[in-house]
Amino acid sequence: MVAGAGSGAAAGRGAGRGAASQRRRRGRAPLRVRLRRNRGRRLRRLAYVFLTFLVLLCAAAVTAYHLTVIPKPHPETVVQSTVFLDADGAYLGRRGPVDRQDVPLSSVPRHVQDAVIAAENRSFRTDSGVSPRAIARALLAAATGGDPQGGSTITQQYVKNALLSPEHSLSRKAREALIAIKLDRTRGKDEILEGYLDTVYFGRGAAGIQSAARNYFGVDAKNLTVAQGAALAAIVNIPSYYEKAGSDPKVTAKLENRWEWVLDAMAVSGSITAKQRAAARFPAFRFYPPGETEGQRQYLIDVAAKEAADRLGITEDRLASGGYSVTTTFDLALQDSATQLVQEHPGGKGVRVHTAAVGLVPGDGAVRVLYGGSDYARQSFNDAVSGAVEAGTALNPFGQVRGVGEPLGKMLKTAAPTPLNLASAYAAVAAGGTYATPYTVARITQGGRTVYRARPDVRRVLDEKEALVAGARSGAGPAPVAAGTDAVPGTVPVPEAKGFITAGAGAGSARRTVWSTGYDGRLALTVALFADKAGPKKGTTVPARLPNEPSPTEFAQKVADGIWRAATKGAPN
Repeated sequence: MVAGAGSGAAAGRGAGRGAASQRRRRGRAPLRVRLRRNRGRRLRRLAYVFLTFLVLLCAAAVTAYHLTVIPKPHPETVVQSTVFLDADGAYLGRRGPVDRQDVPLSSVPRHVQDAVIAAENRSFRTDSGVSPRAIARALLAAATGGDPQGGSTITQQYVKNALLSPEHSLSRKAREALIAIKLDRTRGKDEILEGYLDTVYFGRGAAGIQSAARNYFGVDAKNLTVAQGAALAAIVNIPSYYEKAGSDPKVTAKLENRWEWVLDAMAVSGSITAKQRAAARFPAFRFYPPGETEGQRQYLIDVAAKEAADRLGITEDRLASGGYSVTTTFDLALQDSATQLVQEHPGGKGVRVHTAAVGLVPGDGAVRVLYGGSDYARQSFNDAVSGAVEAGTALNPFGQVRGVGEPLGKMLKTAAPTPLNLASAYAAVAAGGTYATPYTVARITQGGRTVYRARPDVRRVLDEKEALVAGARSGAGPAPVAAGTDAVPGTVPVPEAKGFITAGAGAGSARRTVWSTGYDGRLALTVALFADKAGPKKGTTVPARLPNEPSPTEFAQKVADGIWRAATKGAPN
């Protein structure tokens, strides 16, 4: 009885537990239902996590933004070259490690600014300094090892080129974006655009719009036309490729297509009128690479650079990197004419013929022509300025002149004057006895401010009578003036020059030097011809006799006459 009762009790308890379990199973919702019921709770939890992450990310971004310091431009992006111009403002060349010169945005025509914006970043005036799409593309490329992607906004490009290293990494790209945003918020759009235009690379070694304008078109940035500005804007895309425009037909054709695209964008945005768009013609480019006459101009730059540095009291290295603009006294067209005339001499067997030419303004000293050699790369020595050449009979007209003042007196005592010195001596005769120290630098500016302006250094070295005597003995210079001819008191009347004095050292087959000199009130011109040959030791030279063919006398006279005609063509007597 007891055992049965126990078994029944146990069975009852088991049945009870089973029934309870069954009741629980019947009361519990299926898994699918339970997941559906909990989805809202889970979504709320995910939303909390996401919002927390977003808040932390924003806090980190805000902190990073405030901690970001806009760096100063790299030293190489602020170094400027010094440019040299002729008397009329034509570009001669430059000195400096980087071909770059800052110009204020006010000196860049609005149509040039708009062309660059149309080509590089059409939303520049309104964007925040960054392009989220470009940043995402760059980050993806950096993360996956793809090709580096640049920032698409002008602000980002300026930050990348001028303020940061060329490193490609996620951290650098993030820093670039932060700096671009901060730059956009703390600087004006014009200031950013000015910095960009002064540093962006245009090819042909030119960094900045000013150097680009000169290298491609031979003008200052302020004088760029709509067509030229659009062409430079088109070049920025691939400067190392487009720099050959004008000399490579394939490159030129491709650039012209992009140029059309830039102009179309400008017309659509209203930057130029439909009439301006229709009138635009693809511009002509300066030939690239430079020709031989470009190298010959280094003789001019050498002399002007030394003089400019002396006038400013600085070294030539400081001058080269100071961003100066040096306006010289040279006449570039006349210089090129002299170069072409001189290069016609064939030379001689084993003998190298040197020709030097100097032309300067009597009574002022401004040097207009200075031909110092045919090949600067082979000979940097300037024959016109430093070449001491036998005077021979070239100074005979001064032989009986008395009371000669300095520095002409000392000059006349030397047996081997430089061509520059001889020209300045005859210039004093042309100026009625007034000697003017030769100079090659007329004006120096920096940042648009004039820091030096030349003042002629003149002194009387001959009285007027002695000057006329020397001129009459030379057989060159102005013809005698008839009595009663009106003249300004204190000056010597100057009609047309009647010829050149041709003299030198040696005669016939033994001729060693030939001088040809002529002058009037506008110009005193000297051409010197001499020769050398290889010396007994390697790398040395010794004087040599001039070859007889062509006749050195006739050649010197021909060069002098050609330069004179070019100098006085169209000028009043």
